[in-house]
Amino acid sequence: METLINFQDILLQGINNDFRRYLHEKINWNQRMIGIKGARGAGKTTILLQHMKYDLGALKDKSLYITADHTWFYNHSLLDTAMDWYQQGGQLLLIDEVHKYPNWSRELKNIYDGIPGMRVIFSASSALDIYRGQADLSRRVVSYTLAGLSFREYLQFSGVASFSPMTFEDIQKQHREISVNITSSIRPLPLFAKYLRSGYLPIFTEGENEYLPKLEQIIDAVVDIDLAYIASYNAGTAVKVKRLLAVIAESAPFKPNISALAAKMDISRDRILEYIYQLKDAGLLNVLSAQRKGVSRLQKPDKLFLENTNLSYAIHPDPNQGNLRETFLLNQLLHAGLEVSEPQTGDFLVEQVHIEVGGKNKGSQQVRNADRYLIAADGIETGFGAKIPLWLFGFLY
Repeated sequence: METLINFQDILLQGINNDFRRYLHEKINWNQRMIGIKGARGAGKTTILLQHMKYDLGALKDKSLYITADHTWFYNHSLLDTAMDWYQQGGQLLLIDEVHKYPNWSRELKNIYDGIPGMRVIFSASSALDIYRGQADLSRRVVSYTLAGLSFREYLQFSGVASFSPMTFEDIQKQHREISVNITSSIRPLPLFAKYLRSGYLPIFTEGENEYLPKLEQIIDAVVDIDLAYIASYNAGTAVKVKRLLAVIAESAPFKPNISALAAKMDISRDRILEYIYQLKDAGLLNVLSAQRKGVSRLQKPDKLFLENTNLSYAIHPDPNQGNLRETFLLNQLLHAGLEVSEPQTGDFLVEQVHIEVGGKNKGSQQVRNADRYLIAADGIETGFGAKIPLWLFGFLY
């Protein structure tokens, strides 16, 4: 146990409280079991350690941080570790990368049921289906998902400026007033361009030139390691999944012809759909369907997008600007908790509002017959009427 405590204390020394992700204030930290899912590099470990170091007060000394891929677990189980900590007076266990522990769901269930005085907070890959493990955790765990940085968070984390998040309704009704206020202190357009290329994950602080190579490594790790743990991928499967991702990335937003993809890659139609939804779960794709459709993993999505614009730059050397705009907007809308579908007119439908995305000269031709519409225009600092700066949607969370 001393090994784990020493490891924890060294990590805590490197943690500060200068910047907190948006998810901190949304989590009900008093739940008995909390799961935090998110992409690699999004800041899950930092959230756990910040909560431990700055939020717990006297409970800090009764809390233990562990990571599930620590060598400690070569000859110790998660359940035994929790029991030993509880017997030493421990009340809270923070478990990082829980998906890397083989029997994570069964042992979490055993901890929850067998040690009522122990609270657990764990982090996991985006790809992990917390409610579908070997044991039923659906009645036990409260799950949260951590997205990458919004444009608003990127500005704050960069030290440029700090702004409060706003709602979709705020943006619709007050966008001119809000954007005038913001542009009185910063010039958003060059910063927005940097964010689209290399600002979605907090690792951008480690060097802009190193960001995209590190993101390529993250993509490899998600497929080769995370999905290997979670979906039992072998080396051959990982190669096929990466090929599929590359095909989608070449023309995303991508209207998939599943039969053609299956023939091209010599994989069954059902397996193509399985891979698509696993890549979605893993935080590498976003899926868009028409409003009339339900949600099913056997259903062909109407459009596929890369999950964020940084992936576009990592996979393709010169991504299309129009594609980047749509990828950005869908990403920010979804992570703000909004339901988005593909409309018959326009690019996106949100709360019965049709949104058309384009450059600064974009008009309303495609959506002017809709009852309610917005133009999300790139390349402008402030808008007017139904025309809203695209970058402003980066303030939704």
